[in-house]
This record gives sequence, structure tokens and C-alpha cells, in this order.
Amino acid sequence: MTDGSTVVRHAEQLRHELAHFASRLIQAKSTSCDEGRVVDVIRSEMLEVGFDEITIDGLGNIIGRIGSGRAKIAMDAHIDTVDVGSLDLWERPPFSGDIDETWVHGRGAADQKSGMASMVYGMKILKELDLMGDFTVYVVGSVMEEACDGLCWRYLIDKHGLVPDYAVITEPTSLRINRGQKGRIEFRIRTSGVAAHASAPERGKNAVYEMARIISEIERLNDTLRIDPFLGKGTIVVSEISSVTPSVNAVPDRCEVHIDRRLTAGETRESALDEIATMLDRIGVAAEIIELEYDESSYTGVRYPAEKYFPVWVLDEHHPIVDAAAETYRRVFFDEPTISHWDFSTNGTVITGIYGIPAVGFGPGDEKYAHAPNEKVAISDLIAAAAFYATFPRVVCEMTRADEGV
Repeated sequence: MTDGSTVVRHAEQLRHELAHFASRLIQAKSTSCDEGRVVDVIRSEMLEVGFDEITIDGLGNIIGRIGSGRAKIAMDAHIDTVDVGSLDLWERPPFSGDIDETWVHGRGAADQKSGMASMVYGMKILKELDLMGDFTVYVVGSVMEEACDGLCWRYLIDKHGLVPDYAVITEPTSLRINRGQKGRIEFRIRTSGVAAHASAPERGKNAVYEMARIISEIERLNDTLRIDPFLGKGTIVVSEISSVTPSVNAVPDRCEVHIDRRLTAGETRESALDEIATMLDRIGVAAEIIELEYDESSYTGVRYPAEKYFPVWVLDEHHPIVDAAAETYRRVFFDEPTISHWDFSTNGTVITGIYGIPAVGFGPGDEKYAHAPNEKVAISDLIAAAAFYATFPRVVCEMTRADEGV
């Protein structure tokens, strides 16, 4: 088998092409539900690299296939980004895709167009060094993840019929291997009151004041949530508040807050909602808990509604796919990997959290740049990740077949 140093040298020879592909991906602005332009860029590059088949499903996910072997391995990068926020905070135009000696700059550089760039060039390396084996690799550019993580994979699995044996999630990990993430649930809490003229508030019931009591309790609740030794502590945040009132000179008769509840290991939708219901009973405030659904059209015009519940998932530290990722790291980089987890949510919440497909994370870029101004990715990370992706398919097949006694 080709050794890791050969793979890395080959990846380094592709430095210019890889960095410029990442730059073109950044230049193709692609906020959630508007990914059509970047899909065209990816399709063109996949054709140039020589993918065996390129498909765009009904939702707009792009899938490039390499090989036709027994084991099915998916590598995933979401190709949508958040917006840029205040332009005053950016030192360079956010969609410039500027390249210097060390970095590629712009929105999506780390989160996570770099993952897509490295995957495509990883497959180029795999083909050029003849690293094929008894496997099929599906390189997936998934849509709408920033709006509803995992929705893309619900569609890929349920509607498109892509059910891999293993998956690699290429969200930024700073070249660590991640084996899990916190989950989350989004919901709203609504209080109702009675409107009255602001000059006589005693005649009404202020829905905002009722909500204020709830918010104070939520702030205290955050300090008491479950702590997992690997994933860390669950959290709860009031992320938005609004009220309804007949006028600004009246007592509001409705108030709503949006809740972002991050779930650590051992926490579920049911446990999170039960703790809110228990809290409301304890403080004696009547309020409605409203579970949420995402239902927006993709850039292709397809709607595929999904609940806004994203389960936690964690693989055992010696799960076969984690061991295979660690062995890939050793072969490529001649060093021991760091095994960790994401603090944020990824498509793994559906791939592994719902469908139970084993997944690991390995991606170029540092998650501190995600959603931040002046986002960037190190070109050295792009090269390293491409080498890893070129090597992983054969390693995971070798190791899992050995585990099965084949």
C-alpha cells in the first residue's frame, strides 16, 4: 500500500489547485436555501477530477461517486453558510476568496467549504495514486444545514436512498478526530395576559411580566443542567423575545421567547421539555410550550419539513470507525491523533443520532472561525485533510473486515 508520506507529498503538489478551488467555492455565495451557484462550481470540479457519477437530488444535495465496491462510505460537507453580519467587522470582502501564503479567506472558508474542497481533491489523490479498494465513496455537498442541520440527510436517506455503511463529517475539527457532539432542541414558550391601557395597568395582566419570571428561572436552570465527562454540560439560552400589544401605550397580552437547549449525553427531547413543564408548575406561571418545525423551500423549490429536535450522539472511543480514523491519522501523519468532540451541532445528529450510521469527524479549519467575521482556513489544513480523505476508505475497509473475521 502507498505510504502516508507519498500521499501527503502528492497532496502538497496540489496546493495551488486545492486553494483556488476553495477560493471559488467561497466566491459562490450560498446562504441556506440559495446554494445553486456553489453546486455548479462543485459539479464542474468533480467532472474535472473524474468522478464516476455526479447526481443532484431533489432537495439540491450534490453527490459525487467514486468506485463501485462493497462498502459504502459517505463523506459530507454542508455547502451553505450563514450570512456575513456587519461588513464593518470584516477586514476583507467576505466573498473575496482571497489567498495568501498561509490562508484562504472568506465566509465559509472554515465552515465548511474547506471540507468540500479537501474531499474532492482527496478523491483526486485516491484515483491518481490508485488507492481504490472494495468500496464506493460518495462525496456529498449537503444543503440547508445551517438552517436545519441533518434535514439534508433525512432526504438523502429517505428519498434518495443513500444509506452508507460509514460516514465522515468534514466540519472543522482543527484536524482532530471527533466522535460525537451535543444535541439540541428548539422550542418557544408563550405567556398570555390581558391587555389594558398603560395608564391603568392594574386592569390587565402583563404577559411580559409573566415571561420575566420564566426567564429568571431559565437562567438559574442553566447552572444546574447535566454534565457529561466527555461532551460537557447541557445549556439553555433564551435567544429571542417578542411581545404582542394593542399599542406601545398598552399592557401586552402575549409574549414569546425562543429557547435554544443544547443537550449533553443522557438528555433527550422528553427530558428537556419535562424540566420546563416542571419549572412552570413550580413557579405557578401558566405558559404554553410550543415545539417547532422547519419548513422552508430548498433552492430547487422542494419542501421537506422536519422537527427542530437534533439528538445527541457519541461513539465509543474504540468503535471500529474511530479506530479506523485513528489508524488513518497515524499512517498519514506518523503521529497520534487527538480524539475529541464538537461543541456545535452537525449533520451527524441525523446520520448517527437518528439513523445509527457510524460517523466520525475530521475536517480542515478551526471551529472558532465558524460564523465569525474574518473567517479563514489554513492551506496546510486543506492539504492534510485531502491526504486523510484519500487514505481513510481503504483503512476503514481493511479494519472493519478484519473485525468481522473476513
